[in-house]
Amino acid sequence: MSQAKKGFMYVICYFLLFAATSIIASERESIIHQKGQLDVCIWPDYFSISYYNDRSNKLEGIDIDLSKAFAKELNVKINYVTSHFGRFMNDLEKGKCDIAMFGIAATKNRKKRVDFSNTYLSSHMYAITVKKHPFIKSWKDIDQKGVIVAVQKGTYMESAMSKKLKNASLTITTEPNQRELEVRSGRADVFITDFPYGQKMISLFDWAKLIPLEKSSEPLNYAYAIRKGQPDWLEKVNQFVTKIKEDGRLKTYAEKHKLAPIAIFQ
Repeated sequence: MSQAKKGFMYVICYFLLFAATSIIASERESIIHQKGQLDVCIWPDYFSISYYNDRSNKLEGIDIDLSKAFAKELNVKINYVTSHFGRFMNDLEKGKCDIAMFGIAATKNRKKRVDFSNTYLSSHMYAITVKKHPFIKSWKDIDQKGVIVAVQKGTYMESAMSKKLKNASLTITTEPNQRELEVRSGRADVFITDFPYGQKMISLFDWAKLIPLEKSSEPLNYAYAIRKGQPDWLEKVNQFVTKIKEDGRLKTYAEKHKLAPIAIFQ
């Protein structure tokens, strides 16, 4: 084969590869527009993030507002898919939702299965106990023999506390509001959560006391999650995250839901 023919074949192969990449790159958005809706996985028990309010019968939180804004930019309707931290990766992989938007910590283990956007919130862990607890006043009082610590199954707190606790016992809850019930009933001494959930607890329940984790701990960086292998879709999501930081929408919604202290504006 002559050099000219070889060169021509290389050019053809390049354009075929580029065309194939472009088709793959537009697949997720094409699916979304064909459906006419953005399917968003949320956990409806996440205060200030994606919470279903029984009083108003409406979803509320920063990621409810931001997911609606994202759907509007895509010019499609919004459809919420009930999920939780122990299931959202399966839901993404099975195509039940296009994206998970409910303050998900971008951990190393999760990155093995899903791709994450740029971060938009960052929170340390917090403990919730009863105000009248006989001896738990600070974080150093928690890791003692006889103390029972509750965590929600599938959350970052489950893996973090299983490694961190040396003396206290860990109990893993699966049902909505079970952590709160365990603590209030005395079956557990504390439960571990984050800033959004912790702030809502002390605003709603007069029995709840918030205990921050020691300053040496690394914060949890929250992002949106999508199924792996969709670089085009990830880029689109990142463009949205960048835009809401630049145009002030992240600031507006963070302040609305009292999350400004943990919002990442740059």
